[in-house]
Amino acid sequence: MYRITLLLMLLTTVNMSAGNFFSVYCLTTEQAGNPIGIDSQSPRFSWKIYAQKRNFKQYAYQVCVADSEDRLTNGEANIWDSGKVLSEKSILIPFEGVKLKSSEVYYWKVRIWDDENKASAWSQINTFTTGLLEDSDWGNALWISMEKDRELVRGIHYQEKEALPAQKVGMYRLPQFRKQFSVKAKNISRAFAYVSGLGHFDFFLNGKKVGDHFLDAGWTLYDKEAFYVSFDITDQLQRGENVLGVMLGNGFYNVPQERYFKLLISYGAPKMRLHLRIVYDDNSVQEIISDKSWRVSESPVTFSSIYGGEDYDATREQPGWMDVGFDSSNWKDVLVSNYVPKMVSQQTEPIKQREEIPVVEYYKNEKGNWVYDLGQNFSGIIRLSIRGERGQSVRLIPAELLNRDHTVNQSASGEPFYFAYKLRGGQCIETWQPQFTYYGFRYVEVEDAVPAGEENPDKLPIITGLVGLQTCLATPETGSFSCSNPLFNKIHNLIDWAMRSNMASVLTDCPHREKLGWVEQAYLMQYSLQYRYNMSRMYNKIIRDMCLSQTEEGIIPSISPEYVRFKEGFEDTPEWGSAFIISSWYAYLWYGDDRALIEYYPAMKNYMNYLASRAKDHIISYGLGDWFDIGPDVPGNSQLTSNGVTATATYYYNAVIMQKIARLLDVSEDVETYKKLADSIKVAFNRIFFDSSSNIYDHNSQTTNAIVLFMDLVDEAHKPIVLGNLVRDIQNRNYALTAGDIGYRYVLRTLEANELSELIYKMNCRYDVPGYGWQLAHDATALTESWQAFGFVSNNHFMLGHLMEWLYSGIGGIRQAENSLGYKTVVITPQLVGDITSAVTSYESPYGMIRCEWKKGREKYELKVSIPANSEAIISLPAATFEDVADYGVDLTSVTSIIKMGTCQEGIKLKVGSGNYLFTVNNPVYKSTTSLDVSKVTNVLCLGNSITKHGVKRDIDWLSDWGMAASKEEYDYCHQLQSMLKQYNDLSTVTPLNIAYWEQNLNCNIDSLIGEECQNKDLIVIRLGENVRNKELFKTKILDLVEVCKKYASNIIITGCFWPDADKEEALISAASRSGAEYVPLAWISEQQGVYPEIGDILYSTSNKPYKVKQDFIITHPNDKGMRMIARRIFEAIDRK
Repeated sequence: MYRITLLLMLLTTVNMSAGNFFSVYCLTTEQAGNPIGIDSQSPRFSWKIYAQKRNFKQYAYQVCVADSEDRLTNGEANIWDSGKVLSEKSILIPFEGVKLKSSEVYYWKVRIWDDENKASAWSQINTFTTGLLEDSDWGNALWISMEKDRELVRGIHYQEKEALPAQKVGMYRLPQFRKQFSVKAKNISRAFAYVSGLGHFDFFLNGKKVGDHFLDAGWTLYDKEAFYVSFDITDQLQRGENVLGVMLGNGFYNVPQERYFKLLISYGAPKMRLHLRIVYDDNSVQEIISDKSWRVSESPVTFSSIYGGEDYDATREQPGWMDVGFDSSNWKDVLVSNYVPKMVSQQTEPIKQREEIPVVEYYKNEKGNWVYDLGQNFSGIIRLSIRGERGQSVRLIPAELLNRDHTVNQSASGEPFYFAYKLRGGQCIETWQPQFTYYGFRYVEVEDAVPAGEENPDKLPIITGLVGLQTCLATPETGSFSCSNPLFNKIHNLIDWAMRSNMASVLTDCPHREKLGWVEQAYLMQYSLQYRYNMSRMYNKIIRDMCLSQTEEGIIPSISPEYVRFKEGFEDTPEWGSAFIISSWYAYLWYGDDRALIEYYPAMKNYMNYLASRAKDHIISYGLGDWFDIGPDVPGNSQLTSNGVTATATYYYNAVIMQKIARLLDVSEDVETYKKLADSIKVAFNRIFFDSSSNIYDHNSQTTNAIVLFMDLVDEAHKPIVLGNLVRDIQNRNYALTAGDIGYRYVLRTLEANELSELIYKMNCRYDVPGYGWQLAHDATALTESWQAFGFVSNNHFMLGHLMEWLYSGIGGIRQAENSLGYKTVVITPQLVGDITSAVTSYESPYGMIRCEWKKGREKYELKVSIPANSEAIISLPAATFEDVADYGVDLTSVTSIIKMGTCQEGIKLKVGSGNYLFTVNNPVYKSTTSLDVSKVTNVLCLGNSITKHGVKRDIDWLSDWGMAASKEEYDYCHQLQSMLKQYNDLSTVTPLNIAYWEQNLNCNIDSLIGEECQNKDLIVIRLGENVRNKELFKTKILDLVEVCKKYASNIIITGCFWPDADKEEALISAASRSGAEYVPLAWISEQQGVYPEIGDILYSTSNKPYKVKQDFIITHPNDKGMRMIARRIFEAIDRK
């Protein structure tokens, strides 16, 4: 046996070294690894492939399933053996074996063959465990509660005062249940607990919480169904006595009419149902169920509201209640409920605590309370460590924003919401965190407690620790992005925090005020979400929620689950409800999962019929329109675009998608029906909204022009005109955006599709107009509800995060080819825009890791790409010819495995199979963004202040005569820029001119100050602003300065200030936009490490004698490194061809 094993190892080694080794890894069932609670009789299997050689394609596969690991190991696939199936398919292969049993563990493995008919080794064995597949599998398990259901309330909006009950509803006490039972003296084979607790539950076994989930079970329409969660507790049971414990909170099942509530809803008293199935090694079965034998008591959680907060009274704790031997004689008998929902296994990832957010600082506000700043706006809870006397209470009030007196501001996030804790007392530190609610916040104001180490004359409880716990859906990360421009990295982070903060049981709009699943963001932000996270399982729930919420008339409500019926257009708007069709299609394209299309196609048809009933001559003109666009009024309903444009365009888009779905499902009569409908809508749309005399759609807004181009509503002859209208509007607004929730994604998609990513860059690389940079400049740490970062709306909202998609598809260069599914065919086309010189982007597709890393230089462009096995890619390179390209140093013309497809707008196009590639392009051909040729730049003038040139000034201990605070003349930015230019033109000179006098005397005669120096200059660089005091006057005088410069030089570059100042930045950017000058932001450099000198650093005088930095004034200026970064940014602006 040893010799055989050794021989196999040697053969494997030879196979690997020969470069032909391939294997199967990352097995999933229903897109999860080793899941429990599978509720389908035909679960689907997927796997990924590792292959050493390039261009690997799977030729065939074989899947084997057994009901024991031993059987499968011994080759006995008694549940299913697919046999050898000739297919490239490696995602979502449906199980076709014998009927599956409930609560059973199944074992499976797979092997594949390559195109030479060589087989891989068998994969490692994976498992999936079924849930309770039939209602009868719950046996006699009952729904049990502590109180009877009282008045049931089916969703009342908090503003409908007249509809609110006079007597408060939902005011149930919160129960904790216990059950002691005995495990037999046998070996346990497996034990699974299936638990449903409404609204939320924590499940305990022998004193310890089972699992690390938060807010189980997920939100749904409780009058139709309830989720249960499956737990494997095999290793946690002990022989002999054991105790099960369950604590309940309210969630959306019951919202108390107390404190803040966005809506009032009550399905009844908190209740739970449980089924524990223990299988012993001898195949005997023991079942523990929720029944009348359980005991119940009121828990220490004295208030729980998804909208209002949570209170905990530690003096009401009953130590040992989850342990064996606890005396529960004073507990109550449980009540049995007649609640009979459909039981559904929770198939999404659970919510978990993702990370801890430490306190940045704390201080006392004007009210005398202590405020903790966690530095980040996030969704979650706090963990409090505190000590004090028994019965003392502390209140913690979270909020996104502060008032001027540094008290917390909940005016836009739902007030009052707070956490309250009553101490059990004693000398020990008590640690507590809420169990059944959460909020969106950055600050915590504390009432009736003080931080450790602070004065405490009133002997209040002492806080020894406070930390934020960020909670969100535990979806795996799939994407990463970074580039050389720090602003876009910050934007990625800004959007990501908002996305994470709103990934709960549904995709919420905000993690505080509403926590509702507004469905338009489900499809408009879908690609952004799917680049960053694996949303495959979550979208199954989102689509199911929409179907469950569909009304008899066919309406898909604007929120799902629909807990309350809104009014005034919010309840039913086509751009929202169409998510049901669009998200289903997008999920299919992204993951290759057609199950939702098959299951919900009849409901989709019902929705289309409903829209048709609302249309007049195929035009739909109701709803919210382009929500929160930028117009003359405060944001809200669409201001710049008629509702009929977005509603009818979306109706048309639905019809186009329904054609595709019908064709996929082979419903031929519907293909023709929806084609005719789409054609009719298009004709009507153009008749109503297109003015042929002016070639303008509607009000010529960014949203209108983008949506008609994206959805192909424009006749071919008019497309260039409409695109020109879109571009001109953006340019005429100094590259400011106006599109809102509905329109902005279409603006980005249209610009990228038409090779106008440079325009996207210019719109989003600024801080001076409402947008992402503006939000960052106004201290946002998560994406805000309004482009303007207004404080009167949510400051943690992800609906406007559409740029995330472009960061991956545009700058990152990773997208899917037309007609591809699940990224089977990848397109790699990085957009080389602005001052971005490099980017690293990755996305874990259903086939494996796709990676794109590029670096842009004047003489060489480098692209490093990884394409997973069993997929392929089309790659664009900025090369004039194939002869200019090498792959890992080998001339591309010699690489026969790469298909040369020809030229394209970016340069040349290649088709490659799987594998790793390193392409280098010599003498790359970049699309021009400036008319300046670096090789022809001879005379440059830099207008600036002390950073540009500062003469000797002994009273501040500055003994040099160049840019402060470079150590030597050759290291200031002007001289470093000159050195860079001389690499291409030996005659290049850069002349520094200090005009700090103008900064402080803005009304002086500019021409007489600089005119002589401006003579015969190829380029003038304006790098100043730090010394300006009159910011309002600066806005006009900088324009005058630019106009004078333009008299002498046709090429102008304006940089931002080195020291950040939003007002000055706005003036400089505006001047650049209005004059057509190139703008180069610099403020980000000041935030980098090691760009300032320190006291004691060595500088050199004009006589080349060393001296030390002594003055604080000098250390606020850039050192040699900072100067080099400034020079590099200016040079890159010149160097862009």
